[in-house]
Amino acid sequence: MAGSNGNDLKEHWDNVYSKNPDEKLGWYESDFSSTLNLIHKTALDKAARILNIGAGSTHLVDELLKLGYANLIATDISKTALERLEKRLATDAVKFIVDDLTKPTILNSIEAVDLWIDRAVLHFFTKKEEQDIYFDLLKELVKKGGFVLLAEFSLDGATVCSGLPVFRYSEEMFIERLGADFQLIDSFSHTYIMPSGAKRPYIYTLFKRS
Repeated sequence: MAGSNGNDLKEHWDNVYSKNPDEKLGWYESDFSSTLNLIHKTALDKAARILNIGAGSTHLVDELLKLGYANLIATDISKTALERLEKRLATDAVKFIVDDLTKPTILNSIEAVDLWIDRAVLHFFTKKEEQDIYFDLLKELVKKGGFVLLAEFSLDGATVCSGLPVFRYSEEMFIERLGADFQLIDSFSHTYIMPSGAKRPYIYTLFKRS
């Protein structure tokens, strides 16, 4: 997870992860079918470079490793979250990068990727300048022929998450922000059930860069 205000946000997310086990986090998933169905549609080789944006301590990376993907990058603003993930995975198949998506210092210099995965990160960027930096980085890093998977709070979704305001999205808004170089492959609504039992409406999309 990530957001704005630099050190304040790093501290916020480090505190969230240090105080909560994975299964108590408000975005924890044990069923990854929504994301995996879209990944399968990419038909990418198992050696494809996959960048998981705002990975936190997600168990999606575990699933991708089980499926044979061996060139994964997990990034997050929270060092605490990534250290937890790295300790759990204990593999050389994943590279871990602590960075701020709104002020990237490492991500803007890595090699291009075949797939950009973002579940529940972009919606934390409520300012236009943050969103612009995010999409500029995305367009810089995703290869021609590569894919972008965005899963964010939908227009009828929550307005606050983890104590922070969020910016909600529609399929049309993603199309506009990505531009003509990106073709929509699939889109669907999904209601995520939080560990607390609360419902969170999401919009899931998959784009391919022409």
